[in-house]
Amino acid sequence: MKSILLSSINAKWIHPSLALRLLKANLCELEDCAEILEFNPRQSLDEKIAAVLAAGPRILALSVSIWNHAETLRLLAALEKAWRKRPVIVLGGPEVSWLDAGAELFRYADYVIRGEGETAFRDLCRAALDGGSIPRFIDAPPSDTSVLLPAYRLYSDEDLARKLTYVEASRGCPFGCEFCQSSIGLGVSAAPGVREFPLENFLGEMDRLLRRGARTFKFLDRSFNVNTERAIYIAEFFLERLQRSPGGNPPFTVHFEMIPSRFPPELRKTLARFPPGALRLEIGIQTLNRITAAAVKRPGDPGEELQTLRLLRKETSAIIHADLIAGLPGEDLPGFGRGFDRLWEALSAEAPPFPPAGGTESPPLSRNIQAEIQLGILKLLPGTAMIRHSETSGMRYAPDPPYEVRETAALPAQDLDRIKNFARFWERIVNRRAFSSILPALLPFGEPVFERFMKLADDLLAQFGKNWGIDKQQLQEALERRLFTKERP
Repeated sequence: MKSILLSSINAKWIHPSLALRLLKANLCELEDCAEILEFNPRQSLDEKIAAVLAAGPRILALSVSIWNHAETLRLLAALEKAWRKRPVIVLGGPEVSWLDAGAELFRYADYVIRGEGETAFRDLCRAALDGGSIPRFIDAPPSDTSVLLPAYRLYSDEDLARKLTYVEASRGCPFGCEFCQSSIGLGVSAAPGVREFPLENFLGEMDRLLRRGARTFKFLDRSFNVNTERAIYIAEFFLERLQRSPGGNPPFTVHFEMIPSRFPPELRKTLARFPPGALRLEIGIQTLNRITAAAVKRPGDPGEELQTLRLLRKETSAIIHADLIAGLPGEDLPGFGRGFDRLWEALSAEAPPFPPAGGTESPPLSRNIQAEIQLGILKLLPGTAMIRHSETSGMRYAPDPPYEVRETAALPAQDLDRIKNFARFWERIVNRRAFSSILPALLPFGEPVFERFMKLADDLLAQFGKNWGIDKQQLQEALERRLFTKERP
């Protein structure tokens, strides 16, 4: 049995935790005393309890995020009744770093690490195993990226072949958007802007991952292209490896999260050289309302951001994932809808036609739109400055994770519920491309889509009574009835 158990309930089976691997890799002389145990939400509570009890650790460390907060609380409460010999329990992660000290989750914790925990967790384990004195709440400073030990070797062969491979070339964010936890700090643990990992060491690790067969690289960098010269250098590294591979489908894909204000021509030229299917770009738009953006300290120029998207659609074969947030201060339903339509127009305007089928020319409305709009709902993340808008903008939030806004002075609860329903059906029907044969009729090229799809989503909810777990064939039949009969939305 190992003395230290590092565990987390991951969002999905395909999402391995880089954080746990970094903690283990940076335990130094204690690394061999530690093991990683990852769960996914589909596993039963009994299965999770049995696995932790079987491990029998002296120290149990749990990484907590907004998405696993409730499940982690359930697990800890159940373990409290099941321990044969209770270990020292340590909590860390982005969720616990900003929670109030009286949070229910902390009832089950001996120690809480706030901030980046690689060094702090190692020091805690040394003291705990030696019987030393430790403060209950530890405010960890930002990790020194120049000396952190990499953890990519701890991905298993199965991880690399079948799951996402999370990597990070930098940490932090240079911006102060009030809805994001990257904009806040906790004393000495406030991250001083962007901190970069040593480039050549990082690329050496990427090369080793490629040689081991990694297939999907997902960069965790919040603003990958803030340093455009460095971004180009990293992109060129992956391009060179793609060019070495034989023809056909690319052997791997890379996913970068980029800010829309930093796409000079030289970066676009590099991205344009990626073959189809090899590149995904996540572009954080969040809002196209200038007044709302200014209120929450979101930098950017909407016109320039939309032009960037048009250029990326025109010049590259990247699949583009653009984010919008509903429920920000001062933005009502019509205003949000106008922003959505502007974003959709930018993503679809330069889309090339679908390849001809059966030797006939593809109709002009059938556009191969390799883009996704991820429509999220504003969340009051612990510690963020969004709380200051609660009274002035009439904002009311759910008290439990994920702390979604329920209504604002500009967006009543009924309108927010409709947007949430819209988002569910948009994800299922449009983003997943599950009904590509009828998408051109659903979303005619060159026409506004928000009101049209909102009506469709309202009707589908009325018909099925839910917006999840709907049989694909039944959903397709419902869509076809509305498209090709008088029931058209």
